[in-house]
Amino acid sequence: MAQIQEREVEVAERRYRGLGRCKCAFWFAVGHDVVGVFILLTGVFADIFCHDLFIYAGAVIIFLSLIWWVFWFSGNIEVPPEELEDDVGLVKLKNKGISGVVRKVSNRLTNGIRNSFRRNGSAKGERPRTTDGNVTSHQQQAPVTLSCSTNININIY
Repeated sequence: MAQIQEREVEVAERRYRGLGRCKCAFWFAVGHDVVGVFILLTGVFADIFCHDLFIYAGAVIIFLSLIWWVFWFSGNIEVPPEELEDDVGLVKLKNKGISGVVRKVSNRLTNGIRNSFRRNGSAKGERPRTTDGNVTSHQQQAPVTLSCSTNININIY
């Protein structure tokens, strides 16, 4: 038990220095920026017939590098575990009092509704089925004829 607590303390105290946790996203963003600036400046200063293509392509690559910067930034946000308890479903140790009762009632009600849909077989837009597994329908089935051209008729039943 003492080893587990020591590991939790080590993990909680770990500080990421420099680039943080998402070094791959950081270097990918920097790489896109460098390539984008190179292509953009090639379009500006090079004497080529399609310079506008290089200018636009460089600007688009630089703009798309923002995605990797957002990944890097959001991956380095540190949130203490106490604040994560309500957001990601970590169970609090103290489920006493009215909050524990409300949580139990909510879980039972949710599971009851979910299981009733599964028993009826009508979850997420499924049609009700008969005992032999065929889909029941309130409409009669009629043949449909589609003509693709003047010479070909397709009959669908």
